[in-house]
Amino acid sequence: MGYCIEMINITKEFPGIIANDNITLQVKKGEIHALLGENGAGKSTLMSVLFGLYQPEKGIIKKDGQEVKIKNPNDANDLGIGMVHQHFKLVENFTVLENIILGMETTEHGVLKMGDARKKVVELSERYNLSIEPDSKIEDITVGMQQRVEILKMLYRENEILIFDEPTAVLTAAEIDELINIMKNLINEGKSIIFITHKLNEIKRAADRCTVLRKGKYIGTVEVAQTSKEELSKMMVGRDVDFEVEKSPSKPGDVILEVKNLSVKSKTSQKSLLNNVSFNVRSGEILSIAGIEGNGQSELVYSITGLMKSSSGEIILSGKNIENESIRNRTLTGMGHIPEDRHKHGLVLDYTLAENMILQTYFKAPFQKNGFLQNDEIEKYSDRLIEEFDVRSGQGSDSIARSMSGGNQQKAIIAREIDRDPMLLVAVQPTRGLDVGAIEYIHKQLVKERDEGRAVLLVSLELDEVMNVSDRIIVIYEGELVGEFKPEEVTVEELGLYMSGSKRREINE
Repeated sequence: MGYCIEMINITKEFPGIIANDNITLQVKKGEIHALLGENGAGKSTLMSVLFGLYQPEKGIIKKDGQEVKIKNPNDANDLGIGMVHQHFKLVENFTVLENIILGMETTEHGVLKMGDARKKVVELSERYNLSIEPDSKIEDITVGMQQRVEILKMLYRENEILIFDEPTAVLTAAEIDELINIMKNLINEGKSIIFITHKLNEIKRAADRCTVLRKGKYIGTVEVAQTSKEELSKMMVGRDVDFEVEKSPSKPGDVILEVKNLSVKSKTSQKSLLNNVSFNVRSGEILSIAGIEGNGQSELVYSITGLMKSSSGEIILSGKNIENESIRNRTLTGMGHIPEDRHKHGLVLDYTLAENMILQTYFKAPFQKNGFLQNDEIEKYSDRLIEEFDVRSGQGSDSIARSMSGGNQQKAIIAREIDRDPMLLVAVQPTRGLDVGAIEYIHKQLVKERDEGRAVLLVSLELDEVMNVSDRIIVIYEGELVGEFKPEEVTVEELGLYMSGSKRREINE
């Protein structure tokens, strides 16, 4: 069984950073080969080299033993290499079918011929069990479905080598199970898969072999079946990682946030996205809201943080009614927000790291004087946060946010939000897409906030995180709260039943 892809001694440099330092990756035909590493270890960069988005300074690529030059993604495509990116490359207001054939359209006299394409797409989706609705618009379908569209794009192009870049970061547990089955089906059909991830459970479940990168260097390739999660994690981080969150019992104090009978009506249908939701968060506790994506938790957070207007109900922060307050006033009243979408709501990607650190405070002293920004003060503040929160980037405070890895973008947001010392910290999916080292760090920060008497509202789809970090758990299903638990009194399986709507019980205020 030969190698279908070999990347030999690849070196790729960016300003201030060697992203890939002499890395070799060899993928066998018909295997799922995991590429494991922390954020910023160079995984996505290496795959971008294979996909023709970057040219390496050194090294060669071989396909089926022959050296090839991949100057751009079209070359990769011609060689049968396809990629599903971490942030999907889909046109929101096009249909599923239009997205799949984009760039491969058949036209006759300048008119699009959809008939054959539709037939091929429907056949592929049936053959690989990717049930999709060809005429739905991308903006109307779930993230899990969007990912299937990306997979179908590769299959439609008859790609043989499929790169999945962190494909599970945005999926629910059930969707992850489905994706792993889809990947195994693809292998049975003779495809080869490179699976970029930092989730050890998924590697154990899906992959045959695993190559580990750390800080841009090649650490080794192992047979997954013979390697424990602990060993993999040590290869990846360079030290032993604590999978349990250490925390003392919580000592809840005053109510900081009170949500009363909050409802949000859908703009497009009669449906309530949130229906009469009431709960409290106290100082010195972490309250988690658990649920499957799309059950109203985003609308709840948007209402509390001011990104969306609620239809009815009250939101009371430190005794002050805030549902008509601007986002700035909510911030100044003592709210911190780690948003779910770090690119859309957390950062201005084309600003420097320093500018991103003062997005909510630039109008206060010492950052401004007589209406002018004080760059020295801003830089000094940013440098301190980078140091304290271990935010890694090529050029420190001057780095453009877009150029940083996802985990470091996330650390920057957390640094900014925690340093403002809010009474209430709303953390939505704070560890989504992060590696075990960064997750361990962020969990410690959340517990530290709690121990300093803050109220923490954690919204997460990761049940392990919910069980590990919370003091209390509320489950949301179809816009309603369906159960409240102490983590030590409930199992993951039981939570799953409430999350999927199979069980519910009244919540006692």
